[in-house]
Amino acid sequence: KVLFVCIGNICRSPIAERLTAAYAMQAQITGLRASSAGTRAVVGHPIHRAAALTLESLGGDSTNFSARQLTPQVASAADLVLTMTSAHRDLVLELAPRQFKRTFTLVEAARIVSDCSPGSVADLASLRSCVPAAAELSIPDPIGQGVSAFAMVGDQIAQALARVLDLCAIPLTSE
Repeated sequence: KVLFVCIGNICRSPIAERLTAAYAMQAQITGLRASSAGTRAVVGHPIHRAAALTLESLGGDSTNFSARQLTPQVASAADLVLTMTSAHRDLVLELAPRQFKRTFTLVEAARIVSDCSPGSVADLASLRSCVPAAAELSIPDPIGQGVSAFAMVGDQIAQALARVLDLCAIPLTSE
């Protein structure tokens, strides 16, 4: 169970959620479930129109999406929590501090996978230090910007997911 988190849960996190579902289906990764939530969600709203267009151009399905609020229960139920910024990661950990070993920014997790070759999701936490402290770990919020900003964000999410998704196919080890 992978949870993606952003602010309103109408742009970045739904793109990541739905792309994960599409990529997992294409790669025949079974048992992978993706969901998303917002730290200040626009509860009940559909995915932003420009985010939907971006998602669909990348091969994802934007239909029947409804934004939801991040809660301690939602955060605690995930095997892996991937946030769009470090601030979102911090908010997740305020709500679910026991998720520290399973909570990363999406970019951070992708960098760990690329640079440190973890064997499974469970190895990500022990390799966190291989990402330089000054590294940019955020995916910017495209809200209020043009379609090209949404496309750029969609590409960033897709590139990061490509690195992390194979790792999600490996069973979790018990901790």
